[in-house]
Amino acid sequence: MKTFIFSLLVSTCTLITLCLSGCAEPAPRSIIAQPISARPALAVADPEPTGGIYQTRPGYAYRPIFEDRRARQVGDTIIVTLNESTTASKKSSADASRSTSSALTISPITGLPTLGLAGASLTGTDTTKFAGAGDAAATNTFTGTITVTVIEVLSNGNLVVSGEKQIAVNQGTEFIRLAGVVNPANILSGNTVSSTQIADAKLEYKANGFVNDAQEMGWMQRAFLKVSPF
Repeated sequence: MKTFIFSLLVSTCTLITLCLSGCAEPAPRSIIAQPISARPALAVADPEPTGGIYQTRPGYAYRPIFEDRRARQVGDTIIVTLNESTTASKKSSADASRSTSSALTISPITGLPTLGLAGASLTGTDTTKFAGAGDAAATNTFTGTITVTVIEVLSNGNLVVSGEKQIAVNQGTEFIRLAGVVNPANILSGNTVSSTQIADAKLEYKANGFVNDAQEMGWMQRAFLKVSPF
């Protein structure tokens, strides 16, 4: 009896643990390996005054009085306009055929024991035909905006940026992530840049929640699909 009660308690605790772990949906796996955000360098102690009108403070972002506010340092932000639109199509066909025929007739020959085969004939025909066709098409459109952070400034002045936007809708969360390299010359006066001008861009849109789970194949079904010979 005690063993049964102990087993029942263990099963109950295991079930509760699984239920609690299922309530906390983890973020979907990302294709972006670099950090999502970066903070500016920490400030250091103020230097001794030199009597000048303008005093620089090491550790702070120095902006000349007539310089615009475009992003150019670690920790600055850039507004990215998502204008992704791709269309691809592929069509192929193949056709091959072969046809052969042969005939053999035995005529009577005087003096040879072939009278039993006189007039016999043999005919053979072989036909081979192959036809194949394939057609594929894909269309993708992604529009919107996302603000990214400069996480590194390269030696040539280009900016390595990365950012994430999370939108919670009912019981699911949508994740929009973007990473890439931006040329400061492409940044407009409003501190914006188009996603089509970002090099090595990695853009993803994923979600979690019960709606997304309903669209995924179960683990057992995926296992049978891998080993199925059909």
